[in-house]
Amino acid sequence: MLVALFICVVVLVGNIVQVDGNFSKSMYLTWGVQHASIMGEDLHLVLDTTSGSAAKSKRSFLFGSIEMLIKLIPGNAAGIVTAYYLSSTGSQHDEIDFEFLGNITGQPYTVNTNIYTQGKGNKEQQFYLWFDPAADFHNYTIHWNPTQIVWYVDGLPIRVFQNYENHGVAYPNKHGMRVYSSLWNADDWATRGGLVKTDWRGAPFIASFHHFRARACKWNGAVSINHCASNVPANWWISPLYKQLSYSEKGQLNWVRKNYMIYDYCADSKRFNGQLPPECSKTQL
Repeated sequence: MLVALFICVVVLVGNIVQVDGNFSKSMYLTWGVQHASIMGEDLHLVLDTTSGSAAKSKRSFLFGSIEMLIKLIPGNAAGIVTAYYLSSTGSQHDEIDFEFLGNITGQPYTVNTNIYTQGKGNKEQQFYLWFDPAADFHNYTIHWNPTQIVWYVDGLPIRVFQNYENHGVAYPNKHGMRVYSSLWNADDWATRGGLVKTDWRGAPFIASFHHFRARACKWNGAVSINHCASNVPANWWISPLYKQLSYSEKGQLNWVRKNYMIYDYCADSKRFNGQLPPECSKTQL
């Protein structure tokens, strides 16, 4: 019995991986390789008239904490999207998004958050930021466990998506997801619904990423569904500490929502013909 328990713990611990601060070891370029670059702790994505660029992680993960420091495009970035997200593959894919929608000089970026489960999204919440995201690097973290997903900006929670599977709401807990970063032209929709186009006189546009860190469970196929959700010390994200926001974090979340949220799909009954998604009637704190 003790031997079997020991072997089980060793297997579980072996599924934990920490990637700390080195893009060159953890990610690789997938397109735009002619002008994007990865060097040590730094990733630079470039958009010009020939193409955008993107990178993704070498590993897939199921649960944990993923963070990056990002410095967005300064000046006129209208029509341009900088994306940082987790995603599986296939028509039934899961996805957790940070998208930064550029704007004309002097107007704020829009942070678009979204989640896809079993290939279905339409769960956007959008925010302005309380700082200039192009003036310096800022921390953007996705914390994901079997109970909830939390989007953080510089340590402040801006959004929570709770697991309500037992109420018929799909939740991303059965597919490993890679980490992706991309920079691309989306002037057909990104700024004022596509009314403002990309000004290519400002090209090349560069978004900078630094200190990629993944404290997460390594995906090794279907066996990881149970391993990564098991209540063992190595799976720190299962701790009661991470099952819900603390009192102070709830206050921070409410401050962000009150002062900086500009769109919430759960308040858009017209979009859903008066039938809001079921999670909209549940608490998300």
